[in-house]
Amino acid sequence: MRIVSEGPHPRLEAAASIELEQVGVRYRVPRERLSSFKEYAIRRLQGRIEYVDLWALNEVSLHVEAGETFGIVGPNGAGKSTLLKTVARVLDPTRGRVVVRGSVAPLLELGAGFHPELTGRENVFLYGTLLGFTRRDMVGMFDEIVDFAELGDFIDSPLRVYSTGMSSRLGFAVATCRRPDVLLIDEVLAVGDAAFQAKCLHRLERFRQLGSATLFVSHSHETVVQICGRAAWLSHGRLRSVGDAETVVASYLRADADQLFEMPFDQHQGAGAAGGAKATS
Repeated sequence: MRIVSEGPHPRLEAAASIELEQVGVRYRVPRERLSSFKEYAIRRLQGRIEYVDLWALNEVSLHVEAGETFGIVGPNGAGKSTLLKTVARVLDPTRGRVVVRGSVAPLLELGAGFHPELTGRENVFLYGTLLGFTRRDMVGMFDEIVDFAELGDFIDSPLRVYSTGMSSRLGFAVATCRRPDVLLIDEVLAVGDAAFQAKCLHRLERFRQLGSATLFVSHSHETVVQICGRAAWLSHGRLRSVGDAETVVASYLRADADQLFEMPFDQHQGAGAAGGAKATS
């Protein structure tokens, strides 16, 4: 609990589920490209490697309350996934402070926690173990997980024969088989058909009503506005804006459009060609 001063009568407010205070994450990258591990080892022993500091996150401060779905938007390379990995304790911050209260269910990368040579059934128990569940827990929840993922006919097939959407459904079903205090989602809902996405969003809304805090990273700006009350715009590892989701997304899209408009003509053509190639892949 913390004391919040509003007028003459201070009140008690529950502590946020997620708090980041001046968080920075630094990667040290060799200035020169080294062609082999042997060359790296020799030059390191000789003290001849120069490093460049790349700050994936820099002075990021925000809080997410219990029962809040908080969106993160920004271009590729802005630091969105790094932020989620820091909250999930996959990465330690170089500086600053990260506080997470309660159980955490991370959906950071498609297929993370799965083994392609194991069956869907075996991966359910493997992923559940990584999330901290006992075998008895997973046995009790198994039928519900399979039913939610809609994989009854394929649950005993190896994961390597699953489509991207099938793997996503299984991962989401396992990670949300019990309501976590904190849920971290990184683009996982971008795959799968519309009906399954709607089912996932319904579950997220139910978790929110029950008090779960959700950090939601997505390039689907419509979805961010739809399910998030507040959002943050990250750019080059720094916060550009934090506030109402609709306002933040509108500011980001406007700045993105202005940047594209100001590009030289030849770069503009290249960006359009890249976008077209991606759309048809």
